[in-house]
Amino acid sequence: MLRIIKTATLEKTLTTMLKIGDEFRHKFSYTQDDVDTFARVSGDTNPLHIDPQAGKDSMFGRNIIHGFLGASVFTKIFGALWYVDGHVYLSQTMKWLKPMFTDTEYEAVVRVKEIYPEKNRVLYECAVYDTASGDQTIAGEALLLNKKQYVWNKEAVEEKQS
Repeated sequence: MLRIIKTATLEKTLTTMLKIGDEFRHKFSYTQDDVDTFARVSGDTNPLHIDPQAGKDSMFGRNIIHGFLGASVFTKIFGALWYVDGHVYLSQTMKWLKPMFTDTEYEAVVRVKEIYPEKNRVLYECAVYDTASGDQTIAGEALLLNKKQYVWNKEAVEEKQS
């Protein structure tokens, strides 16, 4: 991928090409305040997320966070942390494998699965893991378009992926 960095006095060109298998990792957690805010904004006020007694009485023994709140970490990664300039989210699939809880550290991992150089697109595998247990809580894929950052020479892509 060709990146042009411009400053007032310097223009510098960096060549960094994504390849299949490249990954980005990000550790995160949510508080009960985050869950309560998400419940208010999304309208999902299921007591399992916000009522301590309902959480305690549930099969989980405590409140769980909203599945989409847990998965929102991918929006953060693609929107603010990983080759962000110019990203357009085209699709996201998700499976929720295990519940997620507040005040627990998780690690999100995005890995390049497929590259479509002619369309400036990358398909990523997306996963979330509980850092203490190693259990995977979310699995999925995201397809992103980026005409600013995902620019390849077709021959170089084929050579790098061989």
